[in-house]
Amino acid sequence: MGIAITPSILNADLADLAGEIARIPSADAVHLDVMDNHFVPNMTFGLPVVESLRRHSGMPMDIHLMITDADRWAPAYAEAGCESVTFHAEATQAPIRLARELRALGAKAALALKPATSIEPYADMLSEVDMVLIMTVEPGFGGQPFLDVCLPKIRRTRELAKSAGVEIAIQVDGGVSAETIERAALAGADTFVAGSAVFRSDDPDQVVRKLRAMAGG
Repeated sequence: MGIAITPSILNADLADLAGEIARIPSADAVHLDVMDNHFVPNMTFGLPVVESLRRHSGMPMDIHLMITDADRWAPAYAEAGCESVTFHAEATQAPIRLARELRALGAKAALALKPATSIEPYADMLSEVDMVLIMTVEPGFGGQPFLDVCLPKIRRTRELAKSAGVEIAIQVDGGVSAETIERAALAGADTFVAGSAVFRSDDPDQVVRKLRAMAGG
């Protein structure tokens, strides 16, 4: 698998989401953070906004569900045509069933872990997902500093996948920037969510290209 940069619009101009996505044509996908103010202490947007964006943008959509009851809501995002749907291990009752349902609907299925959640309990289900998202900040707000304490978990996830003969993407989300992306890549990550570093710059697409090069892409 190659390097993928999937900028988060959490730090973009939320009044012009389609316009902001158009500013990152070099991105591999756009990362859309769906928050419900229950699973995380913040609220962003939900399915209607994503469906509207789907009609106005051809950019692949990487949905990150930071919501309770992911089993109920995640399939609707796949039905809306989103290419990848990520649900949290901490917010689903039946992760394997949900992953299979998302795949059956044509989306990639991804499992997300908070910083304090171990990968080991989910090692046997790595073949059921296309990607593991390792949060490198506590989910809920953009602009937080990268947690280096999560680097060993990235390494263990890559090792577990190799041991199982499974080829999956490992995504990191939180504090990803020119100062941190190389450490995450060396640990085994290949898919990177960058929000503030991209959309708070004068040239977001240039930052996307720079980050990809720094990660080895």
